[in-house]
Amino acid sequence: MFTEKDIQQIDSRGSNQETIKNQLNQFATGFPFLTIKQAATIGKGIVKLNDQDIVSCIEAFDQKIQEGLKPLKFVPASGAASRMFKDLFAYSNSAEKQAELPGAVQKFVDHLDQFAFCDDLLEKIENKVDVQNMLDALLTDQGLNYGNLPKGLLKFHKYEDNSRTPFEEHLVEGASYSKDQNKLVRLHMTVSPQHKTLFQQLFNQVKALYENKYDVTFEISFSEQKPSTDTIAAKPDNTPFRETDGSLLFRPGGHGALIENLNDLKADLVFIKNIDNVVPDYRKDTTIKYKKALAGYLLKIQEKLYKYQKFLKDTHYYGTTSKELAEIAKFLEEELNVRPAENLYYAEKEELYQYLKLKLNRPLRICGMVKNEGEPGGGPFWAENPDKTVSLQIAESSQVDHDNETQYSLLRNATHFNPVDLVCSYVNYKGEKYNLLDYVDPQTGFISNKSKNGKELKALELPGLWNGAMSNWNTIFIEVPAETFSPVKSVNDLLREEHQPK
Repeated sequence: MFTEKDIQQIDSRGSNQETIKNQLNQFATGFPFLTIKQAATIGKGIVKLNDQDIVSCIEAFDQKIQEGLKPLKFVPASGAASRMFKDLFAYSNSAEKQAELPGAVQKFVDHLDQFAFCDDLLEKIENKVDVQNMLDALLTDQGLNYGNLPKGLLKFHKYEDNSRTPFEEHLVEGASYSKDQNKLVRLHMTVSPQHKTLFQQLFNQVKALYENKYDVTFEISFSEQKPSTDTIAAKPDNTPFRETDGSLLFRPGGHGALIENLNDLKADLVFIKNIDNVVPDYRKDTTIKYKKALAGYLLKIQEKLYKYQKFLKDTHYYGTTSKELAEIAKFLEEELNVRPAENLYYAEKEELYQYLKLKLNRPLRICGMVKNEGEPGGGPFWAENPDKTVSLQIAESSQVDHDNETQYSLLRNATHFNPVDLVCSYVNYKGEKYNLLDYVDPQTGFISNKSKNGKELKALELPGLWNGAMSNWNTIFIEVPAETFSPVKSVNDLLREEHQPK
């Protein structure tokens, strides 16, 4: 199947032939649909914290920080901003300009002075009335070049004395809830290779400003998506798609590839949040409160989890009693949301012991869930796993069989969605780090149809970072307020109240 030149190309990317062959097989076989059993709802898979719970969880988190807990903030930040300007690009690149501007373009022009980058843009244009000139200055390297930059480097929010990018807002957030007892804020961002230097330059410019303002020290690190996680492209007949020079075509494997970047990092606790989900300072209090509350909840659960991990390790199955195993099984089912395969509790004691030990020794994550009000995002469900257990999973619409009336009905019953608001821990009771690649479900990828140079191709995305890539983690869903979710998918989203000055 592969020539000697192909093999050299595969090896140079850090991948291997077996992985690539498996990907080509997946094009032929496809991915199985996820079998969902029911939507997770309040009291049935989603925890709703009351005011007393929130105070208690925040106190637990603050106490652990004082005891030396070292958190890390992990922000996927390689996303290009080009999609933000889709409507502006469409108009700018159209051969014939209509007399009347399209709605999205008109809205942008009418509210130009409300964008944080307005002053910068006005410096670049000769004629404010000339819309084409304005768009060229905004989107291309003739001006601000926003169409070719990542979201993290665009000015999102206007303040009295300056404007801030999402990168800066994440620094401020980190100073508020992700600093250790020595006031060190560790922040890791995944970026694209061509933008890494720009992120570093911006950090160097603002580091002293924010360190002095918030009395912290920042430790920033960056990583790039590994070439070895790129996936091979296929022709419609599922054979390798080749470039004009005969080489194999590889494509980025989607954000699921970032599980490898996360796996390279060590921390006691990790906050995960998307780069564009930020708000100005006057709206940050709710986000900070709930981030700390989610972390505190995780730490409380983790305390029990570690106790049971150690007990099972120290006693072995022959040293346990049925009562002790029943207590641990209840914790696994009611607090870690893992329902056993049918009749497992009637199995031999050794089998139950091995099952409990296996399921407890896994990474742990708390996922914030927002009430579904029409925003896109994966939903929270109880789903069947390959081993026939049932657990909480974040499922994208594409993972569910829409032709199956029962499954599609369950999909539509979701009351909440996942805004990518996670707090994670991936060390065991001894402080040993799990290998996160062992907990990925490889059968949860996604195939899409694309084209290149006028030729059709199939593209394969790896299991998503917060669904398939974390499919085999112990999972808890907690409701968080809608105010904690303020994404920017199009440039005009910046005109929403939550992104405007007070």
